[in-house]
Amino acid sequence: MRKPVVAIIGRPNVGKSTLFNRILRAREAIVEDIPGVTRDRIYREASWEDREFIVIDTGGIYPEPEDEIVAQTREQSLFAVEEADLIVLLFDGREGVTELDREVVELIRPYRKPVIYAVNKIDGPSREELLYEFYSLGVENLVALSAATGYGFSEFMDLLVSMLPEMPELSEQEEELPKIAIVGKPNVGKSTLVNALTGKERMIVSDTPGTTRDAVDTVCRYYGRRYILVDTAGLRRKSKVSYSLERYMVVRAIRSIDRADVVVLLIDALEGITEQDQKIASLIDRYGKGIIVAFNKWDLVEEPEKRLKELKREFQWKLNFINYAPILTISGLSRKRTTKLFPLVDEILKERNKRIPTSELNRLREAISENLPSHRGRRVKILYATQTETAPPGFVFFVNYPDAFKKEHLRYIEKRLRELFGFKGTPVRVFIRERRR
Repeated sequence: MRKPVVAIIGRPNVGKSTLFNRILRAREAIVEDIPGVTRDRIYREASWEDREFIVIDTGGIYPEPEDEIVAQTREQSLFAVEEADLIVLLFDGREGVTELDREVVELIRPYRKPVIYAVNKIDGPSREELLYEFYSLGVENLVALSAATGYGFSEFMDLLVSMLPEMPELSEQEEELPKIAIVGKPNVGKSTLVNALTGKERMIVSDTPGTTRDAVDTVCRYYGRRYILVDTAGLRRKSKVSYSLERYMVVRAIRSIDRADVVVLLIDALEGITEQDQKIASLIDRYGKGIIVAFNKWDLVEEPEKRLKELKREFQWKLNFINYAPILTISGLSRKRTTKLFPLVDEILKERNKRIPTSELNRLREAISENLPSHRGRRVKILYATQTETAPPGFVFFVNYPDAFKKEHLRYIEKRLRELFGFKGTPVRVFIRERRR
């Protein structure tokens, strides 16, 4: 089940980032920045009263801008509005209502999204009279708060979670089905591939209604086994706003990746691996999902053997951090090799849920210890190793000197784990802990 999305918008300098930071501090464990989006929009997970959601901090909405950078800032704010399930429109209580505030209110009305209109910089009961002027905007759900001091914050958050839409639950049977997300930059052929996978011999079993944004999870069948293709409607939905999708494809991908078991990263075989592809691949790896790299539009490749060698070299150069991912060449249009995705998904699911006995891990630790650095002239030892989690597999190595372990040592341990146990198509997590007496 995906998490609802909250977008914080408003004109410049009303305190959006301050409110964003306070929302994040309300949770003990903050999810790290998602790579590739911080320049345009900050996107993190948060929770309040056990209700989890995703919050987006946007740049300010300016009047119709002439400057390109300002235009892009306005554009990404409107993109956040379209993606959101709930909007927080922030005003500055000290400055009062401005003409730009009125413009922003009118700008978001056509989206027909639930909105909290929050008047910021009201830091005590004596200042709440500043709220009244904002009723002239003809809005409801008007609240007073101070993002800087926390005044009114609890009441604001209670209202926020009460207005979050309920995300539809899958049935118990469907919850157990493997979930596949197909992601990639715009125009790479995601919709065509979905149509190929669901249209073959009328494989569609049912459409599970998705969110209020009309997302649909498509249940399809391959040789009697059922799979869920996550959020397929979102691949075909036309935007209400004109914006450069290439800059914001990560925001779209995050929804599907978050809910998937295995993600198919679709790359244009003719264009090769781009910076946008690298960002999405990094996102999949960080979320710990299974991954298949599929080079699409293979029907248009003139010299397949030569091109495949070129793409494999490029893969090792640009996507080396996911070198555990299997590569597939496909054509969504001609449906060439598209059904090979399903056996790969099954194989990766087994690898993701594989559990290694502690006895085998402790035989491995002896071999690894021979290639570890010394620490201040003393020998570094792995004293004990155990697998702590699956999907993705996670391993804890208890050592005598944890400070001696650098990133290259963790990569070496991961390499040895893969050599012995496989883990095809799935990230592997390696943690170092000090063995205390």
